[in-house]
Amino acid sequence: MSTAREAFLAEAAKRILIIDGAFGTEIQNRKLTEADYAGTLGLGRDQKGNNDILALTRPDVPEAIHRAYFAAGADLAETNTFSANRISQADYGAEHLVREINVESARLARRVADSFTADDGRPRFVAGAIGPTNKTLSLSPDVNDPGFREIDWDELVDVYREQAVALVEGGADFILVETVFDTLNAKAGIMAVRQMERELGREVPVMLSMTLTDLSGRNLSGHTVEAFWHAVRHARPLTIGLNCSFGATQLRPHVRTLSAIADCPIMVYPNAGLPNELGEYDELPHETAALVREWADHGQVNVLGGCCGSTPAHIAAIAAAVAQTAPRTLPAPPVVTRLAGLEPFEMAA
Repeated sequence: MSTAREAFLAEAAKRILIIDGAFGTEIQNRKLTEADYAGTLGLGRDQKGNNDILALTRPDVPEAIHRAYFAAGADLAETNTFSANRISQADYGAEHLVREINVESARLARRVADSFTADDGRPRFVAGAIGPTNKTLSLSPDVNDPGFREIDWDELVDVYREQAVALVEGGADFILVETVFDTLNAKAGIMAVRQMERELGREVPVMLSMTLTDLSGRNLSGHTVEAFWHAVRHARPLTIGLNCSFGATQLRPHVRTLSAIADCPIMVYPNAGLPNELGEYDELPHETAALVREWADHGQVNVLGGCCGSTPAHIAAIAAAVAQTAPRTLPAPPVVTRLAGLEPFEMAA
């Protein structure tokens, strides 16, 4: 067991831990210009909206956001690297900068985390965030050719591995494969981390977070929450959970389901409600905090935070709401053979 895993589990046994909130909406609120994003890199393409590249061109922006979330009570920071892979960065002509972006993003988050720990002695953790890319291994983008894929398994594993290696080099404790809309993509992420571990000669814990595409509780590749867990449990994830998708109200039944079957900590960071007609999030911090506290009060979660639309104020409200609530106790499901297609399957003993 890695020292990072041990330290995290030790803290999670004491209290409900807090992960930070949204980066994208926080960056948007700063009204940055094209020049802010592009810096002096001379990439030749518009960079506005390439949030990940700010680690190189405006590192003060992600640093300020990390500081705001830690000050609000976060124990765990996600690196600002959701799209820092060569598939997504190719849209900006920046794929050759993937390693540099990830290393610098992780270093920045690590530096801020360590500064807060030095101040009060409370452990802070850094999760190297890996988004799903805009490609899917399970589905064809061409309705006339169901067998067509834009990418294959080996290529996606290599894309993820490149990013994961750079994040760990920069100081990330864990790799967070988040916003999983395709279970096969997540398994490619797991494989990438396993390859990296063999090269490093040590464990790098992986965290997995699924996103739902409809209220029935399935992701885009069609897997239910239970089926997703059965499909990835072999990876011994440090945490399993849900993010993005909807607000806390819509996620309630799926959090309950996952909490009952997963024998590792549950981490959930929902959006701040549903977006309005302008794509903005209106759910106030105290509203989000009250909703997620219901999960805590029912012993269903170990780590809480926010996704799209959440702010440092949301994280502060969540942290305060669950400060005196005991964390979820991990269940010990009976040992049976569990398999998954789109639905879970449990083989009778």
